[in-house]
Parts: sequence; C-alpha cells; structure tokens
Amino acid sequence: MSLLAIGTVAFDAIETPYGQTDKIIGGAATYITLAASYFTRNVNLVAVVGDDFPQSFIQLFKDHGINTDGLQVKPGEKSFFWSGRYDQDLNSRETLVTDLNVLADFDPIIPNAYQNCEYLMLGNLTPQVQKIVIERLKKRPKLIAMDTMNFWMDVAMDGLREVMTMVDVLSINDEEARQLSGEYSLRKAARKILAMGPKTLCIKKGEHGALLFQGDDVFFAPALPLEEVFDPTGAGDTFAGGFIGYLASTDDVSFENMKRALIYGSAMASFCVEKFGTERLLNLTQAEIKGRVQEFVRLAQFSV
Repeated sequence: MSLLAIGTVAFDAIETPYGQTDKIIGGAATYITLAASYFTRNVNLVAVVGDDFPQSFIQLFKDHGINTDGLQVKPGEKSFFWSGRYDQDLNSRETLVTDLNVLADFDPIIPNAYQNCEYLMLGNLTPQVQKIVIERLKKRPKLIAMDTMNFWMDVAMDGLREVMTMVDVLSINDEEARQLSGEYSLRKAARKILAMGPKTLCIKKGEHGALLFQGDDVFFAPALPLEEVFDPTGAGDTFAGGFIGYLASTDDVSFENMKRALIYGSAMASFCVEKFGTERLLNLTQAEIKGRVQEFVRLAQFSV
C-alpha cells in the first residue's frame, strides 16, 4: 500500500564521543522514508529544502524508490540546518545550532498523485503544518500516525491537542509522554493520552525499548543490546518509518500486526545508530533486516 510521509529534509552536523561530521543529510522525513522504503516501494515524500541541497542527496531518495514530487526546492534559500553534541552516554545532547531557513514558512503542497495514499506519517513539525496536511487530503487515509516533541507541548499545546484528535497513532518518547499527561507512570500516562484522541500510543524508551498501548492492551518490545552505538540521531524517526512501512506493506492495522510492526521499527532503529546519520540505512539488505528481527525474537522468546 502507498505511504505518504511529511517532515524535515535537512542538513545535520553531529558530534558524539566517537567522532563528528560536517554537514550530512538528515531530517525526520529523510529517516522515515528511507526506513519505510525497505518495506514498501510506494513511499511519497513531502518536504522543503533550499537550492543549497545537492541533487545527489535527492537522488538518494529516488534510488530507494521514494517519490520526490512533493519535495519543494526553494530558489535562493537555504535548507534547514541542525547541529548537536551528544554526551558520553549518548542519552542526552546539546543543540548547538538550529537554522530554520526554508522551514520557517513551510507550506506543504500535496501533489495530486499522492492524494490516494492509504497511510500517512506526520513527522515532527509544527502541529499547524501537520493539521494542514490532513485537511489537504481529499480522502482520509486508512491510518494516520504522527510524531511530536516536548517543544510543541511548550509552545503550541492547543494546536497539538487538536491534531491528536485527528490521528490514529501517536509516537512519542517517555519524557514527552510524562509531560503531555502529567503522569510519571507510563501506564497512567498512556491512559490519559489515549483519551485525548489517538487510538494507539507508542512510547519510545531509547535503549530500553518501546511500549505499545491500545485500549487495555499493552505490548513491550525490547531494545537490542548493541556492542557499539555511534550516533542516536534519527533513531526515533527510523523507528517510525519501519513501523508504518511494515504496516503499509502488510495492509493490516490490527493490534497484533502493530506488535510485529513495533519489532520491525525497533530493528530498523538498531541499524540507524550503528553509523553516523543515514549511512547505515543506505545499503541494507532484506537478509540483514530479517536476521536482525530474528535477534529481537530470540531476545524476548521464552517458555513457561
């Protein structure tokens, strides 16, 4: 089934204890679409860049079968740029530079060819832009998922609460879930957040796995203990891309299938952190993905 993903396509400059990069390709939509492309060959991108964005980077999307008709290139303007430095444990980071550039007045344009997409992934953007995308689709997709962050909870809570009533799946991390709900217990937090609109809630816990909530049902996916983690940038977006990409490929939105999608999303995120930026996501094989998923199965499998 076809998937529409909207978010940032950007430049990142990253520093971790393992090294640093100059400007490399980044952005939520970049990680989402690359991850999803391993599951469905009908991935459609909506984003905006400046004319400083290399054609070779756009070709990377096309090489993965990603439709870039919805990628706006603004003449005479610069692309969104983010720079950050991670602490020794890689669990916290300091933002050094955030240049919105073309993102400051992003007006998402949905090409006609995208109008019948069955799955929609709203990457982390302003709630206003996320709402506009939903309203500009002539037909509601079978499933709408969204990601957000604590910044929007601080500055645009009313808009965020409105968009949450329009989506099926919300994906946030544990810190954001606690802030959004006012509850420390993630079980209590999930109950409150689900009452705000989304039918399903995914709470990402980084190196401690991910939780899936729907009604009274709860599922936990462990994180794979990796020998080395180089760069956690984009891991959450890669997770989201793997999750919704798997759902789109199977065209099954049952809770049982979402549990499988959670594992596939976790597997894709585990690849992402093994190299800087998108490097590890560019040349994966289906055999590698299948093998990694089996590692997750073995990690959690037991008998009683």
